[in-house]
Amino acid sequence: MKDFSRRKMLKLSVLGGLGSIGIKHGLARAMALMPTPSETEGPFYPVTSQSDKDADLTHILSKKSKAMGQHIVVQGQIREVNGKPVAHALLDIWQADANGRYRHPGDSSSAKLDENFQGQAVINSDQAGFFRFITVMPGAYPANKDWIRPPHIHFKISKAGLRPLTTQMYFPDQTLNQSDWLLRTKSTTERLAMVARHAGLEGNLPIYEYNIVLDLLD
Repeated sequence: MKDFSRRKMLKLSVLGGLGSIGIKHGLARAMALMPTPSETEGPFYPVTSQSDKDADLTHILSKKSKAMGQHIVVQGQIREVNGKPVAHALLDIWQADANGRYRHPGDSSSAKLDENFQGQAVINSDQAGFFRFITVMPGAYPANKDWIRPPHIHFKISKAGLRPLTTQMYFPDQTLNQSDWLLRTKSTTERLAMVARHAGLEGNLPIYEYNIVLDLLD
């Protein structure tokens, strides 16, 4: 009887574990097809014309030196809510430099502007919906006296036939994520979708994976 009880308990434990795995996979599938949450454009969308908007934000073509700070790779895939890859989507990307300063005339921060940081990139996803760019880990900065914004990157993504998306990508393991006034308005599932994940190294560059899901037009 005792042996039977142990076997029964073991069986139930295994079934419970399989059920848990199934639930996790189900949640992952649901998240994958959930449209990426939108976020405010913010006050620092680039307004100054610049010729260099390529996929390497760490280097401006007219300059010899590279941007300061931790250089990183950001990559991911853009899909529709039905899972179909979005080929040749337009990505408009902008962010603060490693000092937390934007290349924008309205940024009155006392932080020093990194003149070697490109600040913005305008790129396209490839035929399979993948994108990739090299940049720096953006610095945190005060939005006001009570609010420090965590490192983040702004995205505007568009493709004919799909709903345009403006959002912000956050980084894992950032303490400031917990207190960010914008991120805290999102649900747990939404926050998980907005935070990139560690995806290894490329040489000495950390890779962050950030996948984007676009909604269909009504």
